[in-house]
Amino acid sequence: MQERRVNFHTLGCKLNFSETSTIARQFEDGGFVRVGANDQADICVVNTCSVTEHADKKCRNIIRRLHRRNPDAVIAVTGCYAQLKPQEIAAIDGVDIVLGNNSKGDLYKRTVELAGKRSNAQVYSCAVEELTNFFAAFSSGDRTRAFLKVQDGCDYCCSYCTIHYARGSSRNIPIADIIAEAQRIAAAGQREIVITGVNTGDFGRTTGERFIDLLRELDKVEGIDRYRISSIEPNLLTDEIIEFCASSPKFCRHFHIPIQSGCDRILGLMRRRYTTARFAERIEAVRRAMPGAFIGIDVIAGFPTESDAEFRETYAFLERLAPSFLHIFPFSARPGTPAAEMDGQVAPAVAAARVAELEELCRRLHRNFCASFAGRQADVLFESTMRGGLMFGYTDNYIRVRAPYDRTKINTICSVRMTGIDEQSHDMLAEEVAPAAAER
Repeated sequence: MQERRVNFHTLGCKLNFSETSTIARQFEDGGFVRVGANDQADICVVNTCSVTEHADKKCRNIIRRLHRRNPDAVIAVTGCYAQLKPQEIAAIDGVDIVLGNNSKGDLYKRTVELAGKRSNAQVYSCAVEELTNFFAAFSSGDRTRAFLKVQDGCDYCCSYCTIHYARGSSRNIPIADIIAEAQRIAAAGQREIVITGVNTGDFGRTTGERFIDLLRELDKVEGIDRYRISSIEPNLLTDEIIEFCASSPKFCRHFHIPIQSGCDRILGLMRRRYTTARFAERIEAVRRAMPGAFIGIDVIAGFPTESDAEFRETYAFLERLAPSFLHIFPFSARPGTPAAEMDGQVAPAVAAARVAELEELCRRLHRNFCASFAGRQADVLFESTMRGGLMFGYTDNYIRVRAPYDRTKINTICSVRMTGIDEQSHDMLAEEVAPAAAER
């Protein structure tokens, strides 16, 4: 019997990656062989993103390329773009089935049923009112790290964002079910879990539990040495969470906290739930409790009515705050959002110039953060990737370290001394000191 082959194409956030990985396990359990993204396949699965118009365009290009390479393959499309614009995707040549976010758990069954029964594209469960299911997911395949989905949806309705339309309201499964998933990850040998969701810190809306209670229970799972919180809103980053992470040997000194603007007037137009003063106070609270913490920040350039003076205000605020990294996005007007209808839309060229300025600031801040650890000792979880005779891994505060390749060090935590910085990549160069305490 000829092998049935399937490949996967994931765009967007780590939440999507965790969901794609779970769908892939369903296909593998059903007897399919997973092949590379560029290999011939009988079924191609595309998990889409729609955070910007560029993301939508990238999705369309991938679908067309897949159809050219695999004209006989069944192409199944899911994710946020599929949820928001199912008929637009269904009209693309080669698409056989479109499933909204509420039906991701049914993708394997529906796609296999469709194989061999080609007709016009089938569209399933893309109505906003249907977004009530929770598709439990975690990523696998990486030897060291897994992304564990603990929450879905968002109730915040920021003025520029379509996530509440694409993902529905905030919801979750019980802590006990998530702990069972974490135990499966530990049993597979992965050492680190990244806790992910759409609005991760809002965990508990469905079950009446609290995010801090989830963190405490995850901390007890044997076999997992590290946890990272993928992203948390500043208004949900409580003192209790900071203090717990600081006291736990498993929770990393690493926070990803979106700000979006360093101007209070723009934050108000965005419908964000904090001021710049409150945001700065939260960053200071992290740094007091966890010296040397890596802090990544999201920021949008070119929001409607943002003046040159207000951009300079944002730039100066971020420069003073000195985060470890900036994730920078030009404003993208998403149809159906209040921001898309606002007067005073910023010219794309102006937004692009502001992005370029922030990217240069990011390079300087990231370089300075990494270089400040030269000469220090750190514990590194090494990964399997090898390039140019070197292997790579991350410290608990998310500094990438490279060292001579040694396959016995893969998926182990080693204590290294960081001897210098690569000025291009900002990787820290390292020499091994000894096995870390976690390995003894």
